Amino acid sequence: MNGTIIYVEGVAVSFDGFKALHDLNFMMEAGELRVVIGPNGAGKTTLLDVICGKVKPITGRVVFKEYTDLLPLRESAIANLGIGRKFQAPTVYTSLNVFENLELSLNRKKGVFNALFKKLTPAQRDRILHTLEIIGLIQKKDEIAGLLSHGEKQWLEIGMVMVQEPKVMLVDEPVAGMTDHETEKTGELLKKISTERSVLVIEHDMAFVRQIAKKVTVLHEGTVLFEGTVDEVQNHAKVREVYLGRGEH
Repeated sequence: MNGTIIYVEGVAVSFDGFKALHDLNFMMEAGELRVVIGPNGAGKTTLLDVICGKVKPITGRVVFKEYTDLLPLRESAIANLGIGRKFQAPTVYTSLNVFENLELSLNRKKGVFNALFKKLTPAQRDRILHTLEIIGLIQKKDEIAGLLSHGEKQWLEIGMVMVQEPKVMLVDEPVAGMTDHETEKTGELLKKISTERSVLVIEHDMAFVRQIAKKVTVLHEGTVLFEGTVDEVQNHAKVREVYLGRGEH
């Protein structure tokens, strides 16, 4: 597993008898931007849930950075190791301004009150400002987060994960509900982020997948159906049958 940062082997997850994941094998390299696609119910979000510790599989193993077995660990311990999660719906603190959202995320272990009233070190302030530059919200750092557009809230939450400096970012359907311009900007943002850390993206929008992906993993019925480039995926007969042929282009 030289260079592998996430290694999932033989994972199965069952919910009330429904096999959400079935003998799933998946790996991604350090510094990689990987996109996972598949029809509804394929197990995409469950894969992220397993990696971050929200869901525990009934069989299999999940290895981080070649030596750390994630399965016995709690979500908080996995996050502290360097795995950050961006959920589909933005969950920013709408009554706080943009800068305060990043400040709170940076000091999330200390609680809301302590995080907001603890004096930032110069290095922490620089980290927040650098993150604001990357996500394109430096000019809105003093604006109340609840006034941001949907796309800007998504970028802010991406920044809230980034500021914790994870080694792997898990991002679930980041462009859902975005305008075309916001979608394109999000793609450029994720590509920029992937120059410094590994990024695993769940997505339905194939135009967006084409914009960002070098390698795509297709899930179907809880296991990997195919992996390849966007062109290889779109030209694969079985993939077209179970996913692309359903009108999700």
